[in-house]
Amino acid sequence: MFPDLTRDDVFRLETRRLWLRWPRQADAAALVRLAGEKVVADMAGFISHPYPPAEAERFIFAARQANADGRRLVMAVTPRAKPRDLIGAVEIRCDGPSAPVLGYWLGTPSWDQGFATEAARSLIDAFFAYTEGKELAASVRVINPDGQRVLEKCGFAHIGSGLESFPARGGLLPVDRFRLDRRKWQSLKTWSASDYVPNGPDEPLLAAVAH
Repeated sequence: MFPDLTRDDVFRLETRRLWLRWPRQADAAALVRLAGEKVVADMAGFISHPYPPAEAERFIFAARQANADGRRLVMAVTPRAKPRDLIGAVEIRCDGPSAPVLGYWLGTPSWDQGFATEAARSLIDAFFAYTEGKELAASVRVINPDGQRVLEKCGFAHIGSGLESFPARGGLLPVDRFRLDRRKWQSLKTWSASDYVPNGPDEPLLAAVAH
């Protein structure tokens, strides 16, 4: 799904305030601390609470392997001035014949600052710019209005509700479902917060969750 450009761990996306890069083993402690916080984990399908260090390490290994295979693009979200300091994660996964799925989460210290929208827009831009994908899907728990607002700010349209599996929460839970197609994305390319600079090996400078 994703091109060779994204399959090297030097690939990154830069926004006005953020640096999105591949997850690293050094991120494990931050993952345990931030993703494992109950208010964060409760909105996610696959994050345990508490979040054991071994599980965080498995996530990092799996994310890097999926990135290298081009099946997913999982990016650690970090402050641009402190690219070693993970504050969250954003991903697009392509695990089946249905539309690729956007997912994201941020640790609570980074809430209410627009970082989730900024990170999501950057990855959405990369998806439509670097792949031939026609649309993205996303879903959030019905009790997560903040997650819904992020999707709406990114141009997603609400398409209905339903039940989805949340293994770490013990079963099926109600969600709101959203879609964004390429035509809508193209009409929203003037997003000021999503200007980023893809920077892979020998890549020229270009003017350009989680469930």
